[in-house]
Amino acid sequence: MRKPMVAGNWKMNKTVAEGVKLMEELIPMINGISSVDRVVCPPFTALYCVSETLKGSEIGCGAQDLFWEEKGAYTGEVAPNMVAELGQYVIIGHSERRTYFGETNETVNKKTLAALKHGLTPIVCVGETLEENQGGKTEAVVSGQILEGLKGLSAEEAAKIIVAYEPVWAIGTGLAATGPDANKVIADYIRKPYASMYGEEAAQAIRVLYGGSVKGSNAAEFFGQPDIDGALVGGASLKAPDFTEIVKAAAA
Repeated sequence: MRKPMVAGNWKMNKTVAEGVKLMEELIPMINGISSVDRVVCPPFTALYCVSETLKGSEIGCGAQDLFWEEKGAYTGEVAPNMVAELGQYVIIGHSERRTYFGETNETVNKKTLAALKHGLTPIVCVGETLEENQGGKTEAVVSGQILEGLKGLSAEEAAKIIVAYEPVWAIGTGLAATGPDANKVIADYIRKPYASMYGEEAAQAIRVLYGGSVKGSNAAEFFGQPDIDGALVGGASLKAPDFTEIVKAAAA
């Protein structure tokens, strides 16, 4: 059985004080729901204080990105060993990183390998744009992101990956894929190419989350699908009651 996970991507939201306040609200709401892995990913500026606030709780902490080098003249970047001091997870290849900041399958691969080297669990994001979706390119795009973004891993490393399917057209738009449609993409275009690299048993063991306008009112539709193991949540992770509602849906 794959344990459900709900991860919150705060994106560029919450000051340090706001992040700590959110955690103080959220911890008592979800700390006891141990049947679901719960993770929050604040901005780098709030990562230390949020991680300190979470100490002693069951809730994991992660970053929203990292760089693949351990140190050097890379102004503005954050190294994997720096992230590993503060959290257990890191989001890699989010569509906003691909769209706005030039992230490619090659850089996703470098970051994934670097994260694994430093004991972090990568949440690797894949997904197609609306144009690609309507043009019948979903399979080529998503499968390519898996094959290129996860290549070169050992079997042991590959088993530690979490994948998040986030159709770009459903992020922050209020639009969401249907549960069956998202499940088909995950089963056919994520697990199958993964199986071609690491075997069918491994493909059935990895957790794949869905992301894209997930909220309490529609979470159950996704969590009821056989290949969807949870959610990578954006806007709904910024309010404790909204995030809690999704975690409870995953537990159900």
